[in-house]
Amino acid sequence: MKSMNLLFFFSLMIFQSCGDSKTNDEISANETRPNIIWLVAEDQSPEWFPMYGDKSISLPNLESLSADGVTFDNAVAPVPVCAPARSSLITGMYPTTLGTHNMRTHTPWREINEPFLDSLPSYSPVVPEGVRMFTEYLRKEGYYTTNGPKEDYNFEKTDAAWDESSPKRHYRKRAGNQPFFAVFNFAVCHESQIWKRGKDSLFVDPIKLDVPPYLPDNDTIRHDLAVNYSNLKRLDNQLGEILKDLKEDGLYENSIIFFYGDHGGPFPRHKRALYDTGLKVPLIIKFPENEDGGTRDDRLISFIDYAPTVLSMAGIEPPKVIQGKAMFGEFEVEDKPEYTYHTSDRFDEIYDRLRAVRSTEYKYIKNFNTNLSHALNVSYREQMPMMRELRRMYAEGTLNEVQQLWLHPTKPEEELYDLKEDPYELHNLALDSDYQQTLIEYRQLLNDWMKETNDLGRMDERILMERWLIDGDQPRLDELQLEVTERGIELISPKNDATVVFRQSKDSIWQVYATPLSKEISFEAKAERIGYHDSEILEYSAD
Repeated sequence: MKSMNLLFFFSLMIFQSCGDSKTNDEISANETRPNIIWLVAEDQSPEWFPMYGDKSISLPNLESLSADGVTFDNAVAPVPVCAPARSSLITGMYPTTLGTHNMRTHTPWREINEPFLDSLPSYSPVVPEGVRMFTEYLRKEGYYTTNGPKEDYNFEKTDAAWDESSPKRHYRKRAGNQPFFAVFNFAVCHESQIWKRGKDSLFVDPIKLDVPPYLPDNDTIRHDLAVNYSNLKRLDNQLGEILKDLKEDGLYENSIIFFYGDHGGPFPRHKRALYDTGLKVPLIIKFPENEDGGTRDDRLISFIDYAPTVLSMAGIEPPKVIQGKAMFGEFEVEDKPEYTYHTSDRFDEIYDRLRAVRSTEYKYIKNFNTNLSHALNVSYREQMPMMRELRRMYAEGTLNEVQQLWLHPTKPEEELYDLKEDPYELHNLALDSDYQQTLIEYRQLLNDWMKETNDLGRMDERILMERWLIDGDQPRLDELQLEVTERGIELISPKNDATVVFRQSKDSIWQVYATPLSKEISFEAKAERIGYHDSEILEYSAD
């Protein structure tokens, strides 16, 4: 596929120089920065979508988007579960580098995070120096950023990230023709909807569905599969409303639209598994003017690449700290990744540690706890009829050899799969003499990556918390320093990589501070950083 030509011109002055919010009049008439939209489906694998060859159900809105866009065949999540994966999406970093690798760390909606783990509290990992939510850079360049209804980044979000993050978010709330980045999350196809919608109408006939070889073929399995297909229909309908809005507003043609899943499918051996059923995700990108519409792309692209790619598409150079690579746009890298890396650690109340490296040809998996089953007894998943059915049949000995593999009480130390010959990863080649050189090569790749990226999964979670927290609480940033200069009001945080935000008394939204503020306005300001409590609010009065 030819590279997308995105050269954007910036004539907009940063509004902080006059200390007031950006208005429509301040946006240059020849502004060419693209609008960028993320449509995010929860818990879905590519294999159930028409653009990946499954004709079990028609999804007209997604099929139309695929016809206008590029469909990617090797898009993957770094972690096969939502909160760690989302921390990667919003920062461009590996969760094991951030400390967000456990599912889940930040749970503000409940008092105790994990009551079955000695009342493990909710906390935000203190991320490495310079790491930010990437939307902050978009806001600095005049973008309106909006997200909802889900956040779930495994840390407390910063106020610099979004103009609005709520169920009521919409790009239509921006000022005039302000460029926007909008995220729409769809939970209708989430794992929980398999049992919550188990009695709802089905839009496919369970008898006509194909059952993958790692699952038994019976009514329970077919019904849960049919529920998922039906949820995809509901997803397509909801997603279609956003596409309709974009077209009615005259924005569809020149917008960049991503559709992707936040990790693999909702079923056992999908979500929480380092097999491709848990890691591969559907991905469509529709470029401006529908460039290369209807084509396919087999490059390896991981969630760590999404943040730098969006910045590059907006004409913003990705910060050096970001581990991902810009795949398109002004700062597209020439050398594309040959491998992707994947991790698995605590899932809710159960600790385990697995690591994997993947190419288009092979996958190597390292299991650090061989005395644990791949089928961890995660209480949340045990609500699913399919999961209970698999447990029952395994106990009765009525599963065949392939269907038993994932449920065995132990697992091998190493796994190696030929992804072209064995796409379901059912035949472990780690002990095959013909593949020993490949095994050694991929083992070394993984070991090198764990060292280079400072894999924090090697450390006990409680020890990491002791390193980050002070008496069990997040550290707090020191108060801002204020200096009055000829340029205006300068705000300085003693923490050099903290972000400074401010707002005037009439505003509800915090703005990102970038240049000195006018002495003629009153405002309040604070410093913020991922993993820290905000500084005390500094108040300035122009009177």
